[in-house]
Amino acid sequence: MLIRLIDGINEIVGRIVSLVAIIFAAMIIYDVVMRYVFNAPTRWAFDVTRQLYGFYFIMLGGYALRHQSHVRVDLLIEHLSAGARRWVEIAGYFIFFFPFTWVFLTRSIEFAQRSWNQGETTYGSVQLPVYPLKIAMAVAAGLLFIQGISEVLKLVLHKEAKNDFA
Repeated sequence: MLIRLIDGINEIVGRIVSLVAIIFAAMIIYDVVMRYVFNAPTRWAFDVTRQLYGFYFIMLGGYALRHQSHVRVDLLIEHLSAGARRWVEIAGYFIFFFPFTWVFLTRSIEFAQRSWNQGETTYGSVQLPVYPLKIAMAVAAGLLFIQGISEVLKLVLHKEAKNDFA
């Protein structure tokens, strides 16, 4: 039940966030057309697309982990039995993954709070608020952390990842 809930949350977030890529591409095309066809470059497009790309990239971490799309180095465990490989992966989550995501989560929350309190904006030609992106970092860290919990539970319970949303 918990595995399905966590996987479902990251699946839904991943699918919604992937729509940002369409908006991102449309903005870049708009800026290119305005710049080269009408000789009227936009002042805001670079800053907005950079923030959208950051949002897009960071928010898909949990979704990528759910679909086993993160970079893996299996050279050390490829010759182990399935059971030994599973326990090495579990140990890897506890030694590397959870400490990293915990630091990422706690620091991102602090980072977002400070940005919110200061009303932080970009320094470019258009001053956009930065705190939404920093809040997204904290949310993404939380999503990545809970997806790690789901992956460890799958390893412990010998469950295969199912894609109920396909």
